Amino acid sequence: MDMAVGKKRKTTRELVDFSELPEGCISDFIALTGPRDACQLSVVCTAFKSAADSDSVWARLLQADVHSMFPRASGAPLQFSSLKQLYFSLCHRPILIDGGKLSFSLNRSSGKKCYMLSARALSITWGDTPMYWTWKSLPDSRFLEVAQLLDVCWLEIRARIDVRMLSPSTLYAANMVFKFNPDSYGFKNLPIEVRVRPVDGEAILERTVYLNQQNGGRRHRILGMQMPLGLRGHDHNLELQEDVPREGSQKEREDGWLEIELGELCNDGRDGEMELSAMQVKHPHWKSGLIIEGIDIRPKESD
Repeated sequence: MDMAVGKKRKTTRELVDFSELPEGCISDFIALTGPRDACQLSVVCTAFKSAADSDSVWARLLQADVHSMFPRASGAPLQFSSLKQLYFSLCHRPILIDGGKLSFSLNRSSGKKCYMLSARALSITWGDTPMYWTWKSLPDSRFLEVAQLLDVCWLEIRARIDVRMLSPSTLYAANMVFKFNPDSYGFKNLPIEVRVRPVDGEAILERTVYLNQQNGGRRHRILGMQMPLGLRGHDHNLELQEDVPREGSQKEREDGWLEIELGELCNDGRDGEMELSAMQVKHPHWKSGLIIEGIDIRPKESD
């Protein structure tokens, strides 16, 4: 009976000793998981670390068309000694492409593609009229220029994106990235209408958000009308009345900017462009001090 137990223990030990498998077999197994699992498996044993760090694994974990971004990149060529290093470089340091109007990166946990459209890639009503908007450089922006609102009563920001750029079968969130300068005005409790729709179709998502919410998170309704031009820049052209609980508010990002979700996108295999918009046009109201960096498009899954 002791011999039978010993034989059973030996068989069990052989079944769990994965380190004796050929590295190519271990690599194939790890490549079927994901970037996060590959990093966790690399600490199991020396054989797993060698396989998990290999280019053969990370070539399959990287999105197939990642290398096509390099000819579109602005600035110095990306330097990397391994595909794993390339992966994490793209996770933590987005590259600028298409003349600096777009940034490209990878989602840290899944490796799926992420983009940010710069303010220059957006359609901003009166954006090139110096009395309404100005363009400036900020040290905390990834782009050369951001758009700063000087004074408008009609806010209209639009963007287009071809969903085929996105990773397939993945739900994305489009977030406008912005901040306010210290002397901004006109955005307190101001409802902004955001919308996602096919360029040639009806809206599939439309809702109200607030870039600068106050008063305990309650929604307000605009009752007043626009004041004469000579009084612009004052908050007296709106009367705000408590209405219903508010939805859609800004949150702070890791990079110090703020963001607000405009809507959701998905590459479901069909062709076509989607239009994103943020507008405050129904009740003209003078406002100033909004700084727009761009629109961030990333998978909705948690990082």
